[in-house]
Amino acid sequence: MGPKVTDEISREALARFDMVIDVRSPSEFTEDHVPGAVNLPVLTDAERAEVGTIYVQESRFKARRIGAAYVARNVARHLETALADKPGGFAPLVYCWRGGMRSNAMALILAQVGWRTSVLAGGYRTYRRHVVERLYDGRLGLDFVLLDGQTGSAKTEILGLLAARDVQTLDLEGLAEHRGSLFGALKGRPQPSQKLFESRLLAALDALDPARPVVAEAESSKIGERILPPALWARLAAAPRIELAAEPAARARYLVGAYSDLIADRAALDEGFLRLPVHPSRERLENWRALADAGRFADLAEAVMALHYDPAYERARKKHGRPLVGRIALDPCRPEERETAADVVADLVARLDAAPRRREA
Repeated sequence: MGPKVTDEISREALARFDMVIDVRSPSEFTEDHVPGAVNLPVLTDAERAEVGTIYVQESRFKARRIGAAYVARNVARHLETALADKPGGFAPLVYCWRGGMRSNAMALILAQVGWRTSVLAGGYRTYRRHVVERLYDGRLGLDFVLLDGQTGSAKTEILGLLAARDVQTLDLEGLAEHRGSLFGALKGRPQPSQKLFESRLLAALDALDPARPVVAEAESSKIGERILPPALWARLAAAPRIELAAEPAARARYLVGAYSDLIADRAALDEGFLRLPVHPSRERLENWRALADAGRFADLAEAVMALHYDPAYERARKKHGRPLVGRIALDPCRPEERETAADVVADLVARLDAAPRRREA
C-alpha cells in the first residue's frame, strides 16, 4: 500500500501524525520549516547542488540517476538511525519543497516498510501559504493587553513572572531571539529568518486560548530585523496597555545587569552607538567611551536612554494613543518589587478578562 496524500496543515491535523518529516536539505530546513518537524534530508546541501548542476549542464537522466543513488543511501541511513526504533503503527507525515520527488521517494519506502505514511500535497509551499493567509491576509481572534514602559523597566522579566502566574503571554522577543532594541542582538545567536519567525509566531498564537486575554510587551513593528505581520500588528496597535514606571537611575542600573554580555563586548557596544537614529556627536561619543573605559556603565546607560530610548518611547506612545488601564511604579532592580508588579498586572488583566470582550473590527 502506497503513501496517502493530504493537504491539511492545521495544528490539529498535524497533531494526528507521530512525526512530521522534512526531507529537504539542511539549509532549506534552517530557513523555515513546519513547527515540530524533524529534518531527515534525502539530499544534503552539497548533493542537491551537485545534482542541480548536472541537471542543467549535462543531462536530466544522469542527474536523476545520481540523485536516486544519494536518496537511497540517505533514506537507508535514516532507517538505521532516526527511524530505527519506530513501531509498526508509526504514522509519519513527509514533505519536501513542493510535494515532489524527494518527499515521494522517502514516503514510498516508509510505506513499503508498513508504516502509515502520508505526504503533504504541495509540500512546504502549502504550509507557507497557510502561514501567509493567517498572518497577512487573515484576522486573529485574540485580545491583547500590552505591558508597556520605558527601556529598563523589567518588562521582559515581568512577562515571565506573569506566565508563571498562569496569565497568557506572548513572548515576541523570545520568538525573534532579540531584545527589541538597537543593542538587543543576542551574542552568538543570530535571529531566525523572517519566515521561521512567522512559523514560530503562528504556532505560539495557535496555542493560545482566544477566550482569555494575552499579555505581550509593547513593541514597535520590528524586533531587530524581524517584522511583525499585519494581522498581529493591527491587534497590538489598538490594545490597552499597563505601564511600568521606574526612575531613570534605577532603569540604568537594571540595564547594566540585563546587558552584561554587551558591556563585555566593547566592539558591539561601539557599533551600537553608530546605529542610533540620532547620531551622537564626536564629543558625545568620546564621553560615552570614557564612561565605558571607567566602568561607569550605569551612567552610560542613562545617557543613551536620555538621547534615544526615552524620546522614542514618548513618540510611540503619542502616535498610537493606546488606552492606559494601569500604571505601576517600581524599582526594577528589586526582585520583590518585580514580583509585586507582576501580581498587580495579573489582577488588572483578570479585571479586563471579566469585562465584555472587545470585538475585532
